[in-house]
Amino acid sequence: MEKQRGFKVLLVDDEDVFREATARQLTVRGFIVQTADCGKAALEQVQNDPPEVVVLDQEMPGMHGSETFVAIKKINPLIEVIMLTGNTSVDNAIELMQLGTFDYLMKPINIDELLYKIEDAYTRKQLNEKQQLDAGL
Repeated sequence: MEKQRGFKVLLVDDEDVFREATARQLTVRGFIVQTADCGKAALEQVQNDPPEVVVLDQEMPGMHGSETFVAIKKINPLIEVIMLTGNTSVDNAIELMQLGTFDYLMKPINIDELLYKIEDAYTRKQLNEKQQLDAGL
């Protein structure tokens, strides 16, 4: 039996099969998984029911992943974002890391690697929240 992780992960990808299969794998492993098929839907989720971690596809029609990322950070700077891409642009990866993405993974993803990244991103979010609280005291 997998442990209940009990925190929300928003999976944003326009590929239905990938999104649904990955959401199932994350749910089985104890995450509370929300999904969105585009940047606009992701931003609605972030505003209405914010996740702790977002797993965001870079290449989507309409609102591109990097635009979605910037908008997510404007809504809630503490949400950690892991970018996914099938494109191997090193420049793009460096740019996104400089903007503040937690990490950048290549598709096809290794589910275990994704799990570790999500756990690490959640840990960083908790540390950042604690620092913010401590600074406010």
